[in-house]
Amino acid sequence: MKILKKLLALFLCGLSFLATSQEYKLSGMVLDDNIPVPFANVLISGTTKGTATDENGRFTINLSSPGKYTILVSAIGFYKSTKTIEITHTNTNYITINLIEASEQLEEMVVTGTLKAVSRSESPVPVEVYSPTFLKQNPTANIFEALQNVNGVRPQINCNVCNTGDIHINGLEGPYTLVLIDGMPIVSGLSTVYGLSGIPNSLIEQIEIVKGPASSLYGSEAVGGLINIITKKNNTAPHLAIDGFATSWGEYNLDLATKINFGSKTNVLLGINYFNFSNRIDNNNDNFTDLTLQDRISVFQKWNFQRTNDRELSIAGRFFYEDRWGGELQWTPAFRSGDSIYGESIYTRRFELLGKYQLPIKEKMMLSFSYTDHDQNSVYGNSTYLAKQRIGFSQLTWNFDVKGHDFLIGSALRYNYYDDNTPATTFQNQNNADEVVIPSIFLQDEITFSEKHSLLLGMRYDYDKRHGAIYTPRTAYRWKMTANDILRLNVGTGFRVVNLFTEEHASLTGSRNVIIAEALKPEQSVNVNLNYLKKIYSNNGLFIGIDFSAFYTHFSNAIIPDYDTNPNQIIYDNLNGKSIAKGISTNLDFVFANGLKATLGTTFQDVSSTENGITKKQILTEKFSGTWNISYPIKTLNLGIDYTGNFYGPMRLPLLGENDPRRAYSPTWSIQNIQFTYDGIKNVELYGGVKNLLNWTPNRGNPFIIARANDPFDKNVTFDNNGNAQVTQDNPYGLTFDPTYVYAPNQGIRGFLGVRYRLD
Repeated sequence: MKILKKLLALFLCGLSFLATSQEYKLSGMVLDDNIPVPFANVLISGTTKGTATDENGRFTINLSSPGKYTILVSAIGFYKSTKTIEITHTNTNYITINLIEASEQLEEMVVTGTLKAVSRSESPVPVEVYSPTFLKQNPTANIFEALQNVNGVRPQINCNVCNTGDIHINGLEGPYTLVLIDGMPIVSGLSTVYGLSGIPNSLIEQIEIVKGPASSLYGSEAVGGLINIITKKNNTAPHLAIDGFATSWGEYNLDLATKINFGSKTNVLLGINYFNFSNRIDNNNDNFTDLTLQDRISVFQKWNFQRTNDRELSIAGRFFYEDRWGGELQWTPAFRSGDSIYGESIYTRRFELLGKYQLPIKEKMMLSFSYTDHDQNSVYGNSTYLAKQRIGFSQLTWNFDVKGHDFLIGSALRYNYYDDNTPATTFQNQNNADEVVIPSIFLQDEITFSEKHSLLLGMRYDYDKRHGAIYTPRTAYRWKMTANDILRLNVGTGFRVVNLFTEEHASLTGSRNVIIAEALKPEQSVNVNLNYLKKIYSNNGLFIGIDFSAFYTHFSNAIIPDYDTNPNQIIYDNLNGKSIAKGISTNLDFVFANGLKATLGTTFQDVSSTENGITKKQILTEKFSGTWNISYPIKTLNLGIDYTGNFYGPMRLPLLGENDPRRAYSPTWSIQNIQFTYDGIKNVELYGGVKNLLNWTPNRGNPFIIARANDPFDKNVTFDNNGNAQVTQDNPYGLTFDPTYVYAPNQGIRGFLGVRYRLD
């Protein structure tokens, strides 16, 4: 009997062993719209079990027991996905998991916020990233126009005739925005107005935007924010890319980009952009061109050299030439600088050189440099403007870690040369070119307390012989509350040394005289920015991204043009009071399982200045704005649809006095576009659509846009002894010629067609 009991016990133990040794198989496939996703990571939540899909998107995982499991799937270029399955038997359990292609990866590498390459979610400074896909959603001939669909960023046209402009960030005017190429300050002063164009989109890796002061790293002009255009490297650039489009208005744009290898360690990226518009269109019937005629070419070249230990060495250069004019329809170059037919003619020639060299030592030290040479020959009616600007910049940085501290130490030297034929560079009736060398040193320490908490401290010292020592500290705190929730608090300072061209440019068009009321001091600002970033992943494949910011900027010594004191003058002086910009901004990203993607953004802001107890709203600054980018692919038809647009709330406009019949405030207005893209041909995309669907132009509701367009030289204007225009029968409102009343493009609805060819 005892023997039988022992045998029975052994038998039962054997059954138990067999039961526990059984394997429960989970197999499946990871797909992107029925297309296999190879090498995706597949993990079992709460365990160490996982695998990767094979080249056909298939995977198998062996499990030791039945039960309910949550599967986590991730792949580069896709949003993460989760799926729950209950394992009940030992036979193969099969599932399919669909991934959604990411419209904007939150783990993209960014460099602008800290001068170091970090993932976007790990950066203590909020950085917005825009890829070439964003640029394709609304094709434009330059980056200036492309930024119209970035929330909180507005390209502002400053002249109805020459159509030059600048970039406003969070309501702050163009001189407060610094534009960089590959981290080097290329666009400032003269080139802020004319140079933000000409780099082929196919050579742009991404565009990074920082909203708020960044002078502690980048110095002057990085007061309101900065835009960094990052070009491609060898491994991401196409061998050949061609992109050309034309519009029903007669605009023609061609981008050509290629990659040339010289041996195994040297390659060259070459990009050429050509744009032409030669039609004289006057839909608002004021005898002035609605859109400036342009003939522009830009040649960009970047040399990349492969070195030992992957040290960086690159040199890039760009040549830019543009001939643009606007004015009365009968104008020809024969009338240039004359006083019979009005025209604004601008010849711009520009060279740029920039490079990076990582020192051949163990320490991470980088030497960067840039140089720009800008020559401008312009005529505004019978006023001639000849200007030369040279900016040289060099910077040496050293990055090293010490026990939870990530240090960045840098030294920079900036050379500015500016000369023109205006009173801006004239002293005691003698030409006096503005030439200054500004040395700088800066220190940054990013302290990592834990995986969730980090603190960035920074300080910069600049010395300008005209203004003395300038200090710009900043601090940034990042709290990664969860893997999908990040809170950032940034407090920073900014400064801007006076750029006489920027202050004086408005005088070159129209008849207003510029008055520099005093020796202008550098502007300084203090900014507080609170940013919250949240990612939501649902089980049905929906992704939601929330990016919320609140900002507050206080200016001292603000230089604000005074259009109100005297309608015939623009008075510049340092504000004896305060200037404040504050607001909130929200970006929402939606990605649906069916491929629909939407990015929606809104900004509410209040920008004002207070002097002598009187508060005024800033001219040409909208109270609220919004942008959207909506894309939907119909893959069965190889067709993509992009619907993009923006809207802007009322802004105060520069009138010429109480009798000026034009609107004092703009209405709420919107520019909307739609595009269809067909990619059913190998290496080819065909695209077309309609821009400005609502046919919005600022002449709606206005008796005219350009004041005294019939008398641009003010020959029939009567002035009193103080220089004020008088009301006469020929001049019932007492106005002078003025093309600066502009808040929106004069270009109405138009169709466009284009083709892209890309060979990787």
